Amino acid sequence: MKLTLLWLSNLLVFVQLLSAQNANQFSIPTKINLKFEYSKTVIELSDRIIANQIIDTKYKNYGAIECPSCNVLHTRAAESVYPLIISYQITGDKKYLNASMILADWLFDQQEDNGSWKETPEEWTGTTTDQILMLAFTYPLIEKYISSAKKEIWKNSLQKGADYLYRIMSPEFASINYCATTTATLASVHKIIPDSNYLVKAKNLADRIISKIDSDLFIQGEGGREHNNKYGVDLGYNLEMSLWGLGLYAELTNDNFVREKIIKSIKNHLYFIYPDGMLDNSWGIRSNKWTIYGGATSDGAIASFMLYADKYPPFAAAAYRNLLSIRDNIENGYLTYGDHYSLLFDDPPCIYPTFTKAKSIAMGYQLAKDSIINLENIPSDYKNWAMHFETLDLDLIRTKNYMVTVSAYGYKDYEKREKSKYMFRPSGGSITNLWIEDYGLLQAASSTEYHRWEPMSFPEIGENLPLTPRIEYSDSTGYFSNLFEFDAHQKLLQKDSLNSVITLGELRDRRWLAGGVSYSLIQNFTDNLIEKEIILTYHDSHPEIKIVEPIIFKDGMTFEKIDSKNVLIKTPNKKFLFTITKGEFNIVLSRNENLFFAPYPALKALPIYIDIDKPINNYQTHIKYQISIMD
Repeated sequence: MKLTLLWLSNLLVFVQLLSAQNANQFSIPTKINLKFEYSKTVIELSDRIIANQIIDTKYKNYGAIECPSCNVLHTRAAESVYPLIISYQITGDKKYLNASMILADWLFDQQEDNGSWKETPEEWTGTTTDQILMLAFTYPLIEKYISSAKKEIWKNSLQKGADYLYRIMSPEFASINYCATTTATLASVHKIIPDSNYLVKAKNLADRIISKIDSDLFIQGEGGREHNNKYGVDLGYNLEMSLWGLGLYAELTNDNFVREKIIKSIKNHLYFIYPDGMLDNSWGIRSNKWTIYGGATSDGAIASFMLYADKYPPFAAAAYRNLLSIRDNIENGYLTYGDHYSLLFDDPPCIYPTFTKAKSIAMGYQLAKDSIINLENIPSDYKNWAMHFETLDLDLIRTKNYMVTVSAYGYKDYEKREKSKYMFRPSGGSITNLWIEDYGLLQAASSTEYHRWEPMSFPEIGENLPLTPRIEYSDSTGYFSNLFEFDAHQKLLQKDSLNSVITLGELRDRRWLAGGVSYSLIQNFTDNLIEKEIILTYHDSHPEIKIVEPIIFKDGMTFEKIDSKNVLIKTPNKKFLFTITKGEFNIVLSRNENLFFAPYPALKALPIYIDIDKPINNYQTHIKYQISIMD
């Protein structure tokens, strides 16, 4: 039944898209040579990688890539062998060839006796699959430039690594994206070292992963364990790692069953590419490393889209949009963590985003045809549609001027609970992404609590507050918010041009315990305004409650409190009016203003608070307010 309903729902949206008005108002070309576009960016990133390479032969780590942020020689940075050799193919400049060669030599020296690599400075070895895959991509391109002795070193390393993956890789060992990548890794190594065991293992892994695709076509398996099985969906890791890994496996082995399943899944993920190319992983269980254009340590969506761009032309358009989003976040050759990186940090970022996205763009280059193509529209280019993803309790809405994501995704890591890195993503009916036509981000989500779960990936920062719009209160028992409500009930209602998302839940603490206040949150979306209607029910507690609406900062932005119910938000190219339309409440500006920032995504915001006093002789409080576009 669910599959039937899903098909009907998506068919309806497809019909809506066909009949909707074209919303592509950006200065995006309709004809383009994607191969040329990818070549420009992969060279730019490769130049930064080379600038960070140790080239003095007297040093033990000759050939390694230095990380200016971590002061560590990341073994995974050596995956840059692939974008470097692609840069050599593009330019013919031997600096790229030499850089790829000496980087590979350094990587071989770091390989463990069992064939693995540790993900320095950590002990994790699952990323061996990423290193072997990039070596397997690079070997056919570099072998004619290296000696017979070097060829044996390359093949020996590939075989040791592939044998290690054959022995250990499984969903019981690693998150699902590693398993998906390994299907491509083993199939690729098989082209060089034809061991049939590699294909058997790859097939077994592929079948296992396909079984974990849910009825909304998302892959489960990025979160914590239940009875040693992993659950949880992360759109970023699905699109930037798992789907292209499985897709490449399918192409290398001609596995048509896997191929068709992956194409369908990518089509559903396509809805989450916003018109400006942003990859909306604001809600996923690994959104703590969301950077607007993708994830900080995952490879990239371009590879997934380009694998099947010939079969489904909107994929090519999505890949190009995402490339533009990536370019917007390159500073001095480094790929940063978001639009406001230079406002928040003085030093360069970790090298991870730079080399991971360089890999994906290099794959895009190899997959693209060297010809001019027509760029078609992507779903978010069309107006006046909405989608509810039943397995996620998540809604996407596109109006004339807005694109919005509203999440009540309820995944739980039952074993680790508040100690889990997956349990500080925003939920509870919060808007996790709010984009405005011809403007950009007005609101976005960040981790409810920032923790350095992986020290090398999470920079040190001072105290901060989340960017996510929310309802909250604090008392002697702790901090409570809808952001911690992972049991909310959410539904989407559509009538004419009005889309309404209704969420019911409790204000909860970081341990998911209710504090005694429930909420009904109705969010109405029209062409020019967003209205929120909140009913708070004080059934066991009577705290002072705050509604927090952070607005993403832009240069020249100002807030003007016109009166007790209205705030004018001015930016150089648009004005917005924040208005309380029901209830007598106090609006507060500038409170904790310096704390509204996040490293992932690297954004800062200016907050609007609505203070709600303790109820007197009443068990409910009712408030309505809206944000409208003035021009």
